[in-house]
Amino acid sequence: MDQLDDILHQDLDPTETREWVESLDAVITHDGTNRAHYLLERMVESTRRAGGYLPFDPTTEYVNTIAPAQEAKCPGDPAMEWRIRSLIRWNAMATVVRANRKPGELGGHIASFASSATLYDVGFNHFWRAPSAEHPGDLIFYQGHSSPGIYARSFLEGRISAEQLDLFRMEVAGHGRGALSSYPHPWLMPDYWQVPTVSMGLGPIQAIYQAQFWKYLEHRGLMPKTDRKIWCFMGDGETDEPESLGAIALAGREGLDNLVFVINCNLQRLDGPVRGNGKIVQELEGVFRGAGWNAIKVLWGSYWDPLLARDTSGQLRKLMMETVDGEYQACKAFGGAYTREHFFGKYPQTRELVANLSDDDVWRLNRGGHDPHKVYAAYHSAVNTKGMPTVILAKTVKGYGMGAAGESQNPTHQQKKLDADAVRHFRDRFNIPVSDDKLGEVPYYHPGKDSPEVQYMLERRAALGGSLPQRRRTSSIQLKAPPLSAFEQITKGSGEREISTTMALVRGMNLLLRDKQIGERVVPIVADEARTFGMEGMFRQIGIYAPFGQKYRPQDADQLLYYREDQKGQVLQQGISEAGGMAAWMAAATSYSISDQPMLPFFIYYSMFGFQRIGDLAWAAGDSRSRGFLVGGTAGRTTLNGEGLQHEDGHSHLLAGTIPNVRAYDPTFSYEVAVILQDGIKRMLEDQEDVYYYLTVMNENYTHPDLPVGVESDIIKGMYLFKDAGKPKKNETRVQLLGAGTILREVIAAAELLEKDFGVSADIWSVPSFVELRRDGFDAERWNRLHPESEPRVPYVTERLSTQVGPVIAATDYVREYADQIRAFMPDGMRYTVLGTDGYGRSDTRAHLRGFFEVDRYWIVVSALSALVREGKVHGKDVTRAIKEYQLDPEKPNPMSV
Repeated sequence: MDQLDDILHQDLDPTETREWVESLDAVITHDGTNRAHYLLERMVESTRRAGGYLPFDPTTEYVNTIAPAQEAKCPGDPAMEWRIRSLIRWNAMATVVRANRKPGELGGHIASFASSATLYDVGFNHFWRAPSAEHPGDLIFYQGHSSPGIYARSFLEGRISAEQLDLFRMEVAGHGRGALSSYPHPWLMPDYWQVPTVSMGLGPIQAIYQAQFWKYLEHRGLMPKTDRKIWCFMGDGETDEPESLGAIALAGREGLDNLVFVINCNLQRLDGPVRGNGKIVQELEGVFRGAGWNAIKVLWGSYWDPLLARDTSGQLRKLMMETVDGEYQACKAFGGAYTREHFFGKYPQTRELVANLSDDDVWRLNRGGHDPHKVYAAYHSAVNTKGMPTVILAKTVKGYGMGAAGESQNPTHQQKKLDADAVRHFRDRFNIPVSDDKLGEVPYYHPGKDSPEVQYMLERRAALGGSLPQRRRTSSIQLKAPPLSAFEQITKGSGEREISTTMALVRGMNLLLRDKQIGERVVPIVADEARTFGMEGMFRQIGIYAPFGQKYRPQDADQLLYYREDQKGQVLQQGISEAGGMAAWMAAATSYSISDQPMLPFFIYYSMFGFQRIGDLAWAAGDSRSRGFLVGGTAGRTTLNGEGLQHEDGHSHLLAGTIPNVRAYDPTFSYEVAVILQDGIKRMLEDQEDVYYYLTVMNENYTHPDLPVGVESDIIKGMYLFKDAGKPKKNETRVQLLGAGTILREVIAAAELLEKDFGVSADIWSVPSFVELRRDGFDAERWNRLHPESEPRVPYVTERLSTQVGPVIAATDYVREYADQIRAFMPDGMRYTVLGTDGYGRSDTRAHLRGFFEVDRYWIVVSALSALVREGKVHGKDVTRAIKEYQLDPEKPNPMSV
């Protein structure tokens, strides 16, 4: 390869080379760059056909993509916009500094917004439309660390008060007074922030799937086609997060021209250079161009244009390409003299280019991301690009304006305090009218609502539809949930036919697809496992969404359930990507707010690969007030037989229970699935509550009974009496057996064994949600603690079990902590034993797995008898007999430790 590189870069005939270049220049002059590009492509094609090896270089020169002569001119008032930008910078800085002069170390970030202020300002002034009667509005994913700057703009617009700025990051002390959250959090500021963008990396993947979902809505006729855009801001260091770049190929292959990424390339991560020994801009350009994006580099500000125009030797361009990011960072940290010596001084030609410039002039050579003219030209090009998404790589300085206190320095990201000299430097640099005697207070500055600056801002936002950020809490479209009777196919028993709860769920979804109001709003989402979950019938029925339709004849076209892709398809099949499926689900689940189009998404996946793998997105979904169903298929540690350790889920319900607005259920029977579906649809679509549901379903087939009379509300509360053993008789030995999911069937079988083999009767309780029972119990406990003189509230579990007798044994297909969540609410004196599937999963049959984890009927019987021994109801020899009769090994290893 080294020899090939040498050959490719040798000029064997400079005269011929010059003639070819001059010919190309003539084509450009006469016919334009598109014609020149066409001719080059044909020459490359001919060379390859001749057998020539032409390595593809996905990067371009380290200069601006848009030449000065091709730049769209900004129509705004540059002096006024600089003034506004300076005021916003000051107030953003003051917000953080004032917060951190209070006791408590509230934290915050100055440097991120300092580097990106111009990137936001140009968007706010000229591009970003708010929702209005004339336009549905753009969607902006603000970089989380830049939130002080967004608040500072709203302060000047009169949307946020100085008191609120002083409550930045003080949401407890400032509750009810408009406190400002640290980052964009719709849960905490539901009328302001639209999408959560911290943790880092979550914004980009959400933005991509939002853009895809907008196209999905348009193609299906649910939303008119418009020119609305999604703008996603992130830092260059943030691109190392897998979610940041993990889905960019989807955006490229689907031609998502409604999507713009703006990457703030300040060359610094949280602790230092992003690519100190390399060039992050070049790396990202190659990645995005290779994925089918339009890449626009905004590297150098207007002060560089004359130098580049005079660079007839090409040495400046060569130097720009050679210099690594660590050295670029040092240039901005150490000033003009250092830059003259260590950058321009490398070659005589480049030293000569700045010979007539002072050191201050050299230092003022600006980066493209701080030049509003260059940024405007890039944005203008992005919004007019058709057929592909755009990434704008804007080079900036981290901590811009902070001077010696943090400009382009490694610790800049953590900077949240400035001393008096640094504040004075900031004031002077941006010409803020704050007197010396007030500097110690670092006061907010507002020029007055009638000032030219504020009026200019308001006029620009009025022209673009109104203020941003803003969030819609509820949809204007009113939908009615179908009654439970509409689910009769699954509330009625299956007779002698054995089905799984997965099949029951799919039947329920098919019933919803026929509903006149809701049917078109159902969004089935799978991560390439539709056949696993029995959903292949939907391929033919409603089609798989494909933005360009189906361009091939599917292999199974002659079959009834063939693989049908359609531009109007309703199923979103996101490949082998749980993160992609989750991001698509979030787009649909927030559509009621973002697009005023309420949807009902179902994301169905292996439960082990849900909250465990995409837990950060699931948390963000709660923050974003998502509404929809997450469905963990093949759930439980022993239900998915044969797959083993990495596939068998024993803890997803614990993870789901940590998200406050998730309603999590583990149903056993089809009628429980129906009741939960109907309740969720009513709460989320009809009542527009900000909750979402997690439902686990299994692939084990068995018969399902009819819906018992009057248990609907108890199912939703989390527990109901499935089988009543009758009124306790005198001297009767009785136990209370609790079960969930497929293990409820083992509980039912255990009750029969207890009665048959030991004369012990049992009440059987189905517990679809230990999570809901726990929440109810602790809510009652808290209320009682804070209302000591009122009538105590009784937790639902306590109420239901207080009239029963005997010890309680609970068994589930999840770790013991799951059922153990309700121990605190057992009636006084009632013994509680929990069985669960602690430990790593195994590959084997269901029967063997349940025996291994000690949750099958035989281990349940032994546990019940053991509890009765402690209460003096049976003898220890009864337990021994059970162990022997059921061939259990009391010396077997604990499954938690093997």
